[in-house]
Amino acid sequence: MPDWLPEALAAVLAAVLAITFHEAAHGYAALALGDDTAKRAGRISLNPIRHVDPVGTLLVPGLMVLGQLLTIGRVEAVFGWAKPVPVNFWALRNPRWGMVLVAAAGPGINAVLAFGSALLVHAVLAGQGLVGPDVTQFLLRFIALSILANLVLGLFNLMPLPPLDGGRIMVGLLPRAPAIALARVEPYGLMIVIGALFLLPMAVPAWDPMAWFVRHIVAPAFDVVLLLAGLNAGR
Repeated sequence: MPDWLPEALAAVLAAVLAITFHEAAHGYAALALGDDTAKRAGRISLNPIRHVDPVGTLLVPGLMVLGQLLTIGRVEAVFGWAKPVPVNFWALRNPRWGMVLVAAAGPGINAVLAFGSALLVHAVLAGQGLVGPDVTQFLLRFIALSILANLVLGLFNLMPLPPLDGGRIMVGLLPRAPAIALARVEPYGLMIVIGALFLLPMAVPAWDPMAWFVRHIVAPAFDVVLLLAGLNAGR
């Protein structure tokens, strides 16, 4: 087995689980608030296959993992997306606040998963005498990648640009006029994100917003999660 394969498998698994729970949380929240669109579409599920987007769930995370392993020998960030869970906001009992809660459910479950993953470190360390050092190291690395994947996905989606969750939260919170103006950006939002984060850096090497995001947003959040879980934040 190649030395990089366990790292690659752990990173991809962590990303797929983070994305799956994120999308399922939107569906469960919508159902609880009165909209059964996702349920009727079979999207309220923890089965990753139901949420897989060939590009966002497989190709992009896979290329990011492979590129990092081939260049720096480890995985420092994983990014991806799934097929959006269908939600009819007008079917919610309170469309405006329902939209805010449904949008917040995805990043919210990612925060819970990141913290829960950190807590598992205590169990792994307590049982390391039973499984041996190699398995212990793999489990600890998977946990670290799980925390990372959930923080990257959750925090990235809080950017205030629809169709990202943060954009829909802002649409629900802003006064009517600016909310309508921001909502009109939604059809172009994903293209703006892909252009700014992935295409523009190819033309302007000095422009690396993902590196800034990981260094200044995700890394401090990672330390906070470790501290809250009773672990040493020094990485």
